[in-house]
Amino acid sequence: MSFGTGFAVYFLFWWLCLFVVLPFGIRSQVESGEITPGTEPGAPRKFHVWKKMLINTVLAGVVFGLYLYVTITLGYSLDNIPSPFPQDQ
Repeated sequence: MSFGTGFAVYFLFWWLCLFVVLPFGIRSQVESGEITPGTEPGAPRKFHVWKKMLINTVLAGVVFGLYLYVTITLGYSLDNIPSPFPQDQ
C-alpha cells in the first residue's frame, strides 16, 4: 500500500469515527440548567472540540491499525467477501 492510499484510507476511517465520537459526553444547556439567552436550549453547554479531535484521531489510528493487520498480515481484502449477485459465466 502506498503512502497516498494509506493516508486516504486513514482519512476515511477518521471521518467515519468522527460521527461516532461527537455525541459522547455532550450535555445540553437544558440538562445543565444554564441556558444562555439567545441560544438554542438544546445546544451543548461546552463543546471541547480539541479533546474530541484527539480522541477521534486515536480511535481512527486503532481502526486503521486493525485494517492494516487484517489486510497485510492475514491477507484478507474486499475480494474475499462473497458477492450477493450471481457471476456471469
